[in-house]
Amino acid sequence: MKSGSQKPKNKPKDRRRIEAGRLGEEEAAAFLITQGFRVVAKNWRCRLGEIDLIIKKDQEIRFVEVKFRKTHSFGYPEASVTRKKLSHLQAAAEIWLRQQLIIPPRYQFDVVAISLLTPQTPLQIEWIQGV
Repeated sequence: MKSGSQKPKNKPKDRRRIEAGRLGEEEAAAFLITQGFRVVAKNWRCRLGEIDLIIKKDQEIRFVEVKFRKTHSFGYPEASVTRKKLSHLQAAAEIWLRQQLIIPPRYQFDVVAISLLTPQTPLQIEWIQGV
């Protein structure tokens, strides 16, 4: 980047996408809390990627990828979680575990897929465990 140049600002469409993603993460966290989990971290970042949610119940830790869609025109939200994305999630989780200096007896990776097809219908939440 040249000196004096500025980073481009988010376009309105990008901002809406980011806001929708944050809404999805908040809904996913609320849902997982009803399942007895405690949210340990949200949007944890490292050089290898981001973990949307880190949750814990008893001695089990779960690393959660959240996908939110307002339409199924481009497929179901969970279909966008690729092997590459999962491999980044796993690598980021290993860094998080090392930084926390803990070795949990059990941890796994989950996906929470959320769809809001129309404003009049309730959210559709699918929790895919152990991906």
